[in-house]
Amino acid sequence: MNFDRKVAQLIDHTILRPDAVRSEVRQVCAEALRFEFASVCVNTCWISLVAAELKGSPVKVCATVGFPLGAASTAAKVAETLGAIADGAQEIDMVINIGALKAREDEVVASDIRAVVNASHEKGAIVKVIIETCLLTDAQKVIACEIAKEAGADFVKTSTGFSKSGATVEDIALMRKTVGPDLGVKASGGVRTLEDLRAMAAAGATRIGSSSSVKIVEATAA
Repeated sequence: MNFDRKVAQLIDHTILRPDAVRSEVRQVCAEALRFEFASVCVNTCWISLVAAELKGSPVKVCATVGFPLGAASTAAKVAETLGAIADGAQEIDMVINIGALKAREDEVVASDIRAVVNASHEKGAIVKVIIETCLLTDAQKVIACEIAKEAGADFVKTSTGFSKSGATVEDIALMRKTVGPDLGVKASGGVRTLEDLRAMAAAGATRIGSSSSVKIVEATAA
């Protein structure tokens, strides 16, 4: 198939449903290898399997941490991070402490992110910080992005896809404006079509999380 590899390489091919089974995770890995997506993003119980399936390929292994609520302790997030990296994860998508952010307990949020960032960077993994935009005001989104940047995150990410709604073009534009040109911005949650992806990229997204990745990339061949 003749498809746009530049589009494929923007995408974290994702399977995060709690009822996902081994054969489905393997299928996602096979699709990622076929299209050369940026990564396969899974819950941490699947990291060993995904690392084995993707071994020797350019497709990265991405683990979610503190997912989807962000309400685990910092120690639990660090332990999950280190376990995932030991199992083969190269990228960590962590959820912030959303309640602490909304209460303006900024140092709680910052120390939580910093602990995961430090643990990840020491092992050579990058960190994407999920701020769960649908639960925040615009002012809170800006604060979350500023804290993540100051804590050393590599990306800020809109959403888990498991809350009230997902990414919007407006949120991507706001996040890009806040973090500047050097940090990654990931749109995730509700990105289901090539048109969605292109709109997010135009607004400043440098990575897209989607479970509709194959449909999106196949559309580039149409």
